[in-house]
Amino acid sequence: MIRGWYTGASGMRAQQWRLDAVANNLANVDVDGYKKDTAAHKAFPELLLRRMDDDGVYAHPFGSGDAAPIIGKLGTGVELNELYTDFQQGAMKETQSDFDVALDGKGFFAVLTPWGERYTRNGSFILGKEGYLETKEGYPMLGENGPLQVKANNFQVDKQGGVWVNPQYLEDPEALVGRENNTWDEVALLDTLKLVDFDLDRYLQKQGSSLYRATDVSGEAQILEADRRPRVTQGFVEASNVDPVLEMVQMIEVNRAYEANQKVIQSEDSMLGTLINQTAKFG
Repeated sequence: MIRGWYTGASGMRAQQWRLDAVANNLANVDVDGYKKDTAAHKAFPELLLRRMDDDGVYAHPFGSGDAAPIIGKLGTGVELNELYTDFQQGAMKETQSDFDVALDGKGFFAVLTPWGERYTRNGSFILGKEGYLETKEGYPMLGENGPLQVKANNFQVDKQGGVWVNPQYLEDPEALVGRENNTWDEVALLDTLKLVDFDLDRYLQKQGSSLYRATDVSGEAQILEADRRPRVTQGFVEASNVDPVLEMVQMIEVNRAYEANQKVIQSEDSMLGTLINQTAKFG
């Protein structure tokens, strides 16, 4: 009976982890570039049940004439295996803002923060006071040559992430000397968006504000080459990949599973109380 308490309690704890993940997903359903969390659980090792005599000696040891000395298995509960991020592609939302950029495919934007380089799928950027493309928290967006400094209505981002500008509107046109120019006059490639990926992006760690940081398990960021880069679309943002209907259904499932485990503990407690009272009565 005592084992039943722990089994029921482990089930309640597992559902609590699921509920926390679902609630966090629903709270961020409207956050651009948000990726939902999923709680994965695993069972504790099961116990084998074998017949034994009153003195505790196995009635039918292995290798005896009994063809089935094992009665069955007894589950001992569950535990959280991992809480991972699902990086499934989100829907594209048109904004018609030059400062919004969406990625269609695997990869991350790189931004510069006080804690070092961080990564995001949220392509909703703004123009900072000094002319740098920044996140809404003020972290500069990175190109392959450093932070990107542009002017409103004077830059375009192509499908490969190239940032094209008109040199005559730059404060320092000489900064473009030696960089690749295309065939059009007065248009130059300022830089290319720094787009990265990881060996195991599933194990990136969330840091808030739609930012991720690399871990020992995810591996270091790798700059994507031209043939592996996701498609870049200016004037769009990627919506979160949370399905609110599915999350609400899962929340109902979690609540019912939690209540079922709660009733298991209550039943075990009631049976133990009855056993103690009956034992005391005939003792």
